[in-house]
Amino acid sequence: MMCSAYRKMSKKIVVVGGGAAGLMAAITAAEQGAQVTLLEPNERLCKKLNITGKGRCNVTNNCSQEELLAHVPRNGRFLYSAFSRFSSQDTMAFFEGLGVPLKTERGGRVFPQSDSAFDISDALRNRMQKLQVRWAHDRALSILTEDGCAVGVKGEKETYPAEAVILATGGMSYPGTGSTGDGYRMAQEVGHTIVTPTGSLVPLVSDDADCAAMQGLALKNVELTAYNRKKKVVFREFGEMLFTHFGVSGPLVLSASAHLRDWEKDSYRLVVDLKPALDEQQLDARILRDVGENLNRDVEKIVAGLVHRSMVPVVLKRLALEPGLKANSLTRGQRHQLVELLKRFEISVTGPRPVKEAIITSGGVKVSEVQPSTMESKKVSGLYFAGELLDVDAYTGGFNLQIAWATGRQAGRSAAENRGNEYE
Repeated sequence: MMCSAYRKMSKKIVVVGGGAAGLMAAITAAEQGAQVTLLEPNERLCKKLNITGKGRCNVTNNCSQEELLAHVPRNGRFLYSAFSRFSSQDTMAFFEGLGVPLKTERGGRVFPQSDSAFDISDALRNRMQKLQVRWAHDRALSILTEDGCAVGVKGEKETYPAEAVILATGGMSYPGTGSTGDGYRMAQEVGHTIVTPTGSLVPLVSDDADCAAMQGLALKNVELTAYNRKKKVVFREFGEMLFTHFGVSGPLVLSASAHLRDWEKDSYRLVVDLKPALDEQQLDARILRDVGENLNRDVEKIVAGLVHRSMVPVVLKRLALEPGLKANSLTRGQRHQLVELLKRFEISVTGPRPVKEAIITSGGVKVSEVQPSTMESKKVSGLYFAGELLDVDAYTGGFNLQIAWATGRQAGRSAAENRGNEYE
C-alpha cells in the first residue's frame, strides 16, 4: 500500500524511543537521507543501555549468524533477515567506525575497551547529532493513522506528522529507565496483537526458607543445573549466583530464567554443585582427610572449611547433624550424605520475580503481524517496529542488544527506502 500523496526531497520519519533500537533506527534512516525526529521524554538517551552489563555494555556477541539464532529461544526465525543484513560483525564494525574500540571476552561477549557503556551511548548520540536528527523531549501518546497508514505521532506536547513511524519503546523491564509498556498500548490501539509480556533474565522466587537464611551470600565458581518436571535438564552452566530474601538471583540464575518459560504448565527445580572441580570420590577423600586431621573438633568446623559460614547452619539442618557433633563421630553414611549435598544442593523455585525487575521482556508485538524483511507492520502501512517491543528475546551474552541493533537497522533502512517518495 502506498500512502504518500506527493514527491518529497526528504522523507519525514518519527522514531518513538531513545534506546538502543530507537537510536539505531534513527541513525540509519537519517543516513538514507530521511528527515528524522526522535521522541524520547527522558533527560538522557539510552538510559537503559548505560546500565547494561553492570555499566560496561555487552554490545553484541562475536559469533556466527547460526550461533546468534541458536541463542534466541523465542521466534528466532523471525530475525533471520535482520541478522543476515546486520550481523554481530557489522555491529562491531559500526561502533569501531564511530571511534569506539571494542574487545571480545569469554563466551564471545563484546565490550568497549574502556568498559564504559557511556562510550557506546555517546557515540550514538554524537552520530545522531551529526546527521541532524531532531530530539523532541516529548512522550508519545498514540500513533496517528489514515486509511490504514501511519501519518504521525501524537505527543503530550505536540503532534508530529510523518510518512513513516518507527516504534522502539522497549519492553516493561526497568520502568525507571522509561520502559513503561507504552509501546504495547500504542501498537494494540492500531490493531496489533500483544503477546503477554513476562520477565526474562529475571531473578527467581523460592519458597525455601533456606534462601532467606542465606540472604546476601554470593556463590562463585559453582555449577547450576535447572530441571523441569520430567527431570530433563533445561539449563546447565558455571558461574556466580546470589541468595536473596525472596529466592535466588545473580548471573547464573538470570541466564537460567530465560530457559524456564512455561510456569503455567511446568515446574522447575535448581540444583547447585558447590564443588564442581571435584568429583564425588575426590570430595569424599577431602572430607575424610579433614576429619582425620580434626577428630576432636565439631563437625560444624569441618563443614565451615567446605562452604561459606552463612551456609553452615543450612547444611547441618539439611543433614540433621547436631552442631556439637564431633568429627570422630561422623559416620560413613553421614559423610556420603554431606558429599551428596555439596554436589547437589537443591533449591525449589516457584516462579520469576515481576517483569519490572527483569533485564529483558519476553512477549510483545506478535511477530506474525510484522514483515521480517522490513520490520513493517502487516496491519498499518508505514508503521515499523524495532527492539524489545517485539516478541523476541535471547539469552545473556550480548544477544539481546544484537537484536536491538539488527531490528533497528532493518526498520530504519526500510522506513527510509519504502513508500513516501513518489506520488501514486
